[in-house]
Amino acid sequence: QVQLVESGGGLVQPGGSLRLSCAASSDIFRGYAMAWYRQAPGKKCELVAHISGAGSTANYKESVRGRFTISRDHAKNIVFLQMDSLKFEDTGLYSCNKMGTGCKEGQGTQVTVSS
Repeated sequence: QVQLVESGGGLVQPGGSLRLSCAASSDIFRGYAMAWYRQAPGKKCELVAHISGAGSTANYKESVRGRFTISRDHAKNIVFLQMDSLKFEDTGLYSCNKMGTGCKEGQGTQVTVSS
């Protein structure tokens, strides 16, 4: 079974940066659009950013545009999410998945923005 494993989360102060990684156990996702989702406690899952299969096109949730950058490394089967100028409201459990799939319940990497 192909797995997607997220890493890179942590506790960071407002204005700080984190780089999330999503490693696939095989290249099965190489041709698929991939996405980062997040879910904060008591809130619905939301799409944060997604990138095309070729990696040539990316789109972002309005509130993170200009601060987050999604990218992918096909050779290593990794999708990244560079997060800069983090805000309190960016706190949540971040997970990656095929575009359109949604959050992985209880799985991902936790990002906590707190002073």
